[in-house]
Amino acid sequence: MKQIDFENGTITGNIIGAAIPMLAAQLLSLLYNIVDRIYIARIPGIGSTALGSIGLCFPVIIIITAFSNLFGGGGAPLFSIQRGMGHDRKAGRIMNTSFTLLCICALLLMLIGLLFTRPILILFGASKAALKYAVPYMMIYLLGTFPSMAATGLNPFINSQGYATTGMLSVALGAVANLILDPIFIFVLGLGIKGAAIATVISQCFSAFFVLYFLTKKAQIRVHLLRPAQFPGSLQDACNIISLGTAGFIMQLTNSLVSICCNNVLAQTGGDLYISVMTIISSIRQMVETPILAITEGSSPIISYNYGARRPDRVFRAAATMGFLALVYSILMWGLILTKPRFLIHIFSSDRELWKDAVPALKLYFAAFIFMLLQYTGQTIFKSLNKKKQAIFFSLLRKVIIVVPLTYLLPYSFHLGTNGVFLAEPVSNVIGGTLCFVVMLATVLPELRQMKEQK
Repeated sequence: MKQIDFENGTITGNIIGAAIPMLAAQLLSLLYNIVDRIYIARIPGIGSTALGSIGLCFPVIIIITAFSNLFGGGGAPLFSIQRGMGHDRKAGRIMNTSFTLLCICALLLMLIGLLFTRPILILFGASKAALKYAVPYMMIYLLGTFPSMAATGLNPFINSQGYATTGMLSVALGAVANLILDPIFIFVLGLGIKGAAIATVISQCFSAFFVLYFLTKKAQIRVHLLRPAQFPGSLQDACNIISLGTAGFIMQLTNSLVSICCNNVLAQTGGDLYISVMTIISSIRQMVETPILAITEGSSPIISYNYGARRPDRVFRAAATMGFLALVYSILMWGLILTKPRFLIHIFSSDRELWKDAVPALKLYFAAFIFMLLQYTGQTIFKSLNKKKQAIFFSLLRKVIIVVPLTYLLPYSFHLGTNGVFLAEPVSNVIGGTLCFVVMLATVLPELRQMKEQK
């Protein structure tokens, strides 16, 4: 398998070489859930209702993904920094610790989720009508917790070793399987929503098998579970992985919290229809943010590796290249969202009555989308350079400190109704994104200058 040379390759070439396969992988990964939504929305007679019910399962899916990234997103930058320092053995120990933590967590999440599926969904705002569709989907999805977490949480360690194309193939395998299996299970076998969940779990198993096979048999640094005798020596590694991964974990977990809050407020101010609207907006957001994630996540191992190798000029060039590529894309996509909202909404629903409420809500939600770029850039650099405190603080700031209070204040205290829920996002993008980026510049640039002077 072709491996990217972080040591000698050009910065732009390395980022493009990592970002393009990652972009393909990220786009394909959207198929796991988005294809489900597209097909579910077109089930005759129950499409819109079923789509809203599946939207209630998003917080649980986000929580599972958040724990995957807690260990993968926390371990991979540390892994890359150690590789840059030439400490391959220590890098391997970090990866093995991440894998062991992931396996333990997957088992616990699956058991808790299966035991409390119904009360969890009720807590997230499910009505009696919605539970009919949400409960079976969620219970089947939870059976695939380990393959879902393994595929997501271990992929960063493939990319951190320079095997970007292999990382893409691991996602492509599951996504293509899901694309084929979804219509078979939903329509041909007549399983409806249950069929969508079954297809997703089977597809995740394909991806997980590929990732585990590559990392145990083919990779330069290979993964295995820690032996009991290795636990005491890996305790500090586990603490470092969790502390660094907490930033990404909080960011995704707070996405789940925001989703819960939005669904609860929308259910009261607009009814089940507006939960369906938010489901569509969340799906569009996943779709349009995917290339930004590919650019930033593709740049992260390059930034981390050169930071570990104490090459400040390459760190700066990698960060600047990442920001420029993400900026160009963000401007183009922002224009598309504001000028062609019906085109994007039609991907997920052909219900024209739903469009009447979805179009203005979409425009309002993405009114300050360009500022989201500042958050992603700042967060990625903080995480890549092992700046735990800053990464965690700005993860909390935008969602917990700004979005959640505004989700309640704007609809009720300012009497904006459903518009208040959608307005909370752009306000948080402007405030949180700007502060994150400014603090990143103020803290990272002086450190890189000092590192350069010491060489």
